[in-house]
Amino acid sequence: MALGFFSLALFLFLSVDLDSAAASGKEGVVEITYGSAIKLMHEKTKFRLHSHDVPYGSGSGQQSVTGFPGVVDSNSYWIVKPVPGTIAKQGDAILSGATIRLQHMKTRKWLHSHLHASPISGNLEVSCFGDDSNSDTGDHWKLIIEGSGKTWKQDQRVRLQHIDTSGYLHSHDKKYQRIAGGQQEVCGIREKRADNVWLAAEGVYLPVNESSSK
Repeated sequence: MALGFFSLALFLFLSVDLDSAAASGKEGVVEITYGSAIKLMHEKTKFRLHSHDVPYGSGSGQQSVTGFPGVVDSNSYWIVKPVPGTIAKQGDAILSGATIRLQHMKTRKWLHSHLHASPISGNLEVSCFGDDSNSDTGDHWKLIIEGSGKTWKQDQRVRLQHIDTSGYLHSHDKKYQRIAGGQQEVCGIREKRADNVWLAAEGVYLPVNESSSK
């Protein structure tokens, strides 16, 4: 009987819609930690970084990444992960200058970039690539906090610079017309611009490990 109750409770916990749970942590300062599932909002257009199981029709042919206009869509959740070979662990705070990976929660692929041209503007293509056991340096991004903060916090202005290409994660109001109609292009650009600033918005934020909260 106890086992059955535990199984039911576990099922209900795992079935909770993340968009409903995303309201947690709204009071006070919320730090982003490894293992948190977040939505990244493009500061200028307010679109969310988004992906789905639809390949690009040009360039790499890998899974496409776009900017999505709506707030409530589970395809806009990304899990913040450390790069392999580091001592960072789940619940650790993330310092400015850290190299991180973002794993698309639904498809398990990694936010990725390379030298292929993006479909609309011809800048650096940003895609999703790999899986839980398949990741490379094309999935590595440097976190750059704008301003005086040392650790990444919710609603804080940040840039993500791709390690291999030096391109900043970028979006703009250039929109797709067919496959992802109404969604806007996400690409990489090597220059710092107002269009490559992002904020951690909705999300399920894991509490900070005490040893990493300094």
